[in-house]
Amino acid sequence: MTVVVFDSETKAYEAEDALKQLDKDGSISVYAGSVIKKNSDGRAEILKTVEEFPVRTASGTAIGSLIGLLGGPVGVIVGATAGTLSGAFVDLYRSGVSAEFVDEVSSKLTAGKFALVADISEEWMAPLDTKMTSLGGVIYRTPKDDVEVDQIDRDIAALDAEISQTETEAKQSLGERKADLQARLKNLREKRQKKIDDAKQRAEQRDRELNAKLKALKEKIANNRGKTKAAIDARRNHIKSNYERTLTKWKNLRAEKLKKKADQLEEKSKKMSTQTTSGS
Repeated sequence: MTVVVFDSETKAYEAEDALKQLDKDGSISVYAGSVIKKNSDGRAEILKTVEEFPVRTASGTAIGSLIGLLGGPVGVIVGATAGTLSGAFVDLYRSGVSAEFVDEVSSKLTAGKFALVADISEEWMAPLDTKMTSLGGVIYRTPKDDVEVDQIDRDIAALDAEISQTETEAKQSLGERKADLQARLKNLREKRQKKIDDAKQRAEQRDRELNAKLKALKEKIANNRGKTKAAIDARRNHIKSNYERTLTKWKNLRAEKLKKKADQLEEKSKKMSTQTTSGS
C-alpha cells in the first residue's frame, strides 16, 4: 500500500500519469489508485479513481478503507484497543496497514494537501521513488498484512464464550433474571450471526478483488516478453500464494458456516490456478 503526498493538485495528477506509465511498461503492477484531497474539515475527498486499474476504489476494498482512515484525526487509532471489529478498526484491518502507518501519513497529509493512494506490487522501489520524488512527492509505503481473518476469529470466539457463559447462567436462574438472560442470549446469537454474515461478504469481496488482479496480470503476461514477463508472472504467483494462506485462515475459523464458504473459495482458486497456468 503506497501513499504519495503532494502540495499541488497538478503534481498529484502528474503522479497519476506516471503511475499508469510505470504499470504499462511493467516496472510495477498497479491494482488500484486514486487521487485524494485532504479538506479543511479533515475528510479525505476522492478527486479521481484511476479506471484503468483492475480494482475500483470502493467501501470495503483495501484501498477504499485506507482512504477512509486518512480522513480521520491523527493519533486517534494508535494506542486505542480494538475490542471488536467496528468503526475505524474495520477499515484498519481491511486496509492491511498498521495504525502507525496511517498516523505517519496523516501527519503529512494535512488540510489542503493532495495524495496519490495506490495498491501495487514492486520488486524494486527505485522506479516509483525516482518518478515521485522528481514531482516533489513524499512517499510512504508498507506491505499489506492480512490480519482481518484473525480478528474475525477472535471476535467470534469471544462471542461463543459469552454465549456459553450466559447459557449456563440462564439454566440456573428463575423469573425475571432468567428472562433477562434469555433476551441477552438472543442478542448475542444475533451478533454472532451478523459477524458470520459480514465475514462471508468479506470473503466474497476479497475473492472478486483477487479475480480482478489475476485477470489483469494474465493479460499483461500475454502482452510482454523477457524479464518484464517473468517479473509480472512472479507477482501473480505471489498474489496467489498469499491468497492460499488466507484460505487456510478462513478454513480454520471457529464458525462452521465460514468453513463452507472457504471450501467454495478454495475450489474456485484451484480453477483459476489451472486457467492462469494454461493461459500463460
